[in-house]
Amino acid sequence: MYDKVLAATDGSSGTTETLAHAVSIARDNDAVLHGLYVVDRRLFLAADKDTQDDVRDSLREEGEVALDDIAVGGEEAALETVTRMEEGIPHKVITQYAADEDIDLVVMGTHGRTGRDRVANLGSVTERVVESSPVPVLVVHIE
Repeated sequence: MYDKVLAATDGSSGTTETLAHAVSIARDNDAVLHGLYVVDRRLFLAADKDTQDDVRDSLREEGEVALDDIAVGGEEAALETVTRMEEGIPHKVITQYAADEDIDLVVMGTHGRTGRDRVANLGSVTERVVESSPVPVLVVHIE
């Protein structure tokens, strides 16, 4: 049923739990595991001109660590693994990647924010992917 599984990561601590689900599904279906980290351009563009490059570099370093975790997880499960770092608006890049790469399932985590916390975070990337994804999305609740 699933030939290509996408683990979209933001590098947060909950990535481990989300990755475990993606690896398990990919392994059970003999699927290719894709890992995607999106450098959110809004974060570095909002920074002072003097610090934009530092913010971008920091986000890229975070992404490299997150993608390395996915690569190691896929390797340990003997899965073919593809990782990629993109720059843009996360939910748009994730849904476009899923369409372009013929992904069968997107696996993402969510912190389950509600109320004021949700408003302060302007909605979640996961919620926006669920609303606009061309393929099914498995949402893993992370602590």
